[in-house]
Amino acid sequence: MSNTTATGKKQIILNAFVMNTPAHMAPGQWRHPRNKTANYTKLSFWTDLAKLLDNAGFHAMFIADTLGPYDVYKGPANVGPALASGAQYPVNDPLYLVPAMAEATKNLIFGVTASLTYEAPYSLARRLTTVDHLAEGRIAWNIVTSYLDSAARNFGLSEQIEHDERYRRAHEYMEVLYKLWEGSFRDDAVVKDEQSGVYIAPDAVRQIHHAGKYFNVPGPHFCEPSVQRTPFLFQAGVSEAGNGFGGKHGEAIFVAGQTPEGVRSTVQNIRKVAEDEGRDPAHIKVIVGITIIVAATDEEAFAKKEEFLKYADQEGVQALFGGWTGVDLSKYPDDEDFRFAEATRVQSIVKRWASTVPGTDNLPWTKRRIVEFLSVGGIQTKLIGSGKTVADELERWVEISGVDGFNLAHITNPGSFEDVIEFLLPELRARGLFRDKVDKEGATAREAYLGEGQIRLPEDHPGSKYKWRAGEKVPKYQEE
Repeated sequence: MSNTTATGKKQIILNAFVMNTPAHMAPGQWRHPRNKTANYTKLSFWTDLAKLLDNAGFHAMFIADTLGPYDVYKGPANVGPALASGAQYPVNDPLYLVPAMAEATKNLIFGVTASLTYEAPYSLARRLTTVDHLAEGRIAWNIVTSYLDSAARNFGLSEQIEHDERYRRAHEYMEVLYKLWEGSFRDDAVVKDEQSGVYIAPDAVRQIHHAGKYFNVPGPHFCEPSVQRTPFLFQAGVSEAGNGFGGKHGEAIFVAGQTPEGVRSTVQNIRKVAEDEGRDPAHIKVIVGITIIVAATDEEAFAKKEEFLKYADQEGVQALFGGWTGVDLSKYPDDEDFRFAEATRVQSIVKRWASTVPGTDNLPWTKRRIVEFLSVGGIQTKLIGSGKTVADELERWVEISGVDGFNLAHITNPGSFEDVIEFLLPELRARGLFRDKVDKEGATAREAYLGEGQIRLPEDHPGSKYKWRAGEKVPKYQEE
């Protein structure tokens, strides 16, 4: 994709941030008249949404996922508040949505979250290759290591694998995947020669013989190579270990923060890690999560926010907070100011919000304020106003933080996206900040983010050293 316009302005990447559940980041809004997520189990809901986004020029639909319920609030192991409000429970698998949505669209990319902690690499490699085939290369994988105790218990563990250990394990997991995707089928292995009757040249397929600390996988890959081989790689992680992992493996990094000044250091750190790994920092796109409430005027946008608050489910919001932080708000009095809470974990989170969330200077952060803040779009920063007001802020974010784009969380779905299309995109396009058309029809995910012709992993990506190129008797990584 073209990064800048003729005026020298960076064009913004816009992804729609969704989840295969009734209530993603705004519990209670499934009842809103402009929200249709109660139909999340119907394929038509997803294909209609995909067509809406595709026709509007969105780059991708970024689908979140989790493997366990939020059960900390009023716990332990209490799923009642999450179930009653639909707060990320129930959740269907996102990957199965992609083939139908890909068939219904021409250019939209599908970023699917899948954890590498609770599935064997051999199995996940097969699932992602299958979908990359069916989506003709318009698939991205959002790599996560998972963080919920409830998920660990349901996958047979007494507790989660320790945080940094999960990332050490994840590095080896990626090595296995690169060997399967890039290094077990030579580039010229698939011949499909009707005359000789040979579909795949047997001497161009090899076992990978991976034997490591965490995994032993002989291979070879069980699927023939797909369009991208390795799907375009998203990564979401805000810790030092997560940033290190993303800087090495990620091609687009999902970050969070309340101010562009605060996010800037994260962006710089990710690009520095990439450079230290021998990668071109420009080959990494950094995307920040954000929630937008936009209307014809600022006043109408703030009126929408007040309307959304009337639909908010306070129990569901506190269930999400418990899952995200491990803190059960039911154990605290209603009037406690969490800036001064004894629990250091919640105090650090709330102090960060108190110092960065606009309009909250010197105000107490009680349960009520936390719930109100999280009710419209979760922990992400909120931009509220007319198309001009929001465009001003997005432009400021890009200039100050250095991010390449935004994951737009919804409050109502498709309502929030319809508002962005009606009120925001025309303003962004008038400023040259958002594309009028795609650079290439049917581009792969990697081309959509890195530019036309960028179908395979870039040569400076660590996964490229596992490529088995045409003409080589064995892949170079097996000669070492």
